[in-house]
Amino acid sequence: MNVVDLAHPAEEVAPKLLGAVLTHETPEGTVSIAVTETEAYSGSADPASHAYRGRTPRNAVMFGPAGHLYVYRSHGLHWCANIVTGADGIATAVLIRAGRVIEGEDLARERRGANVESPRLARGPGNFCQALGITAEHNGTDLLSGASVALSEGEPAPAALIRVGPRVGVSKAHDWQHRFYLAGDPTVSAYRLSPRAKPSAGT
Repeated sequence: MNVVDLAHPAEEVAPKLLGAVLTHETPEGTVSIAVTETEAYSGSADPASHAYRGRTPRNAVMFGPAGHLYVYRSHGLHWCANIVTGADGIATAVLIRAGRVIEGEDLARERRGANVESPRLARGPGNFCQALGITAEHNGTDLLSGASVALSEGEPAPAALIRVGPRVGVSKAHDWQHRFYLAGDPTVSAYRLSPRAKPSAGT
């Protein structure tokens, strides 16, 4: 995956990231995860985006350049990882919702728990970050520069397996068709409608 691929709106990049691989090299070992589920967030045009109301210290990384990692804390419990996309100054990003561990499964299981089944190691955005060892210190990392956290092309997802649906767990613009995932893949998280969700206009 290169900068040219990422320098497009999040909803265009999100399905192309299926099959891409995120790798984190640490002193404890290396974990690599192939992406199986993503969600697109479209900045100032998207009521569910962290950048909907403009730039803040928290969301500054989202404004570019493309290829950087935007990491935030969800509900005060879990770290979530987003890949920044689009042109500089336009805050779009793709949330990595789930993946399949393809390297370093033992280390991923140490981080997640000894009894966690393989398909569940990186199922859900918080579990994905925990398995990969991603925390706030990785916010702003350039994934294309050879850093300890890196994005690579991986095996492209077959087009016939890519599905599109509404986003999970958000209350605003939840019905936008901006979630992309691999049909039948056991690592993909279950769809969950937010109890606060209301129908909304959008794409």
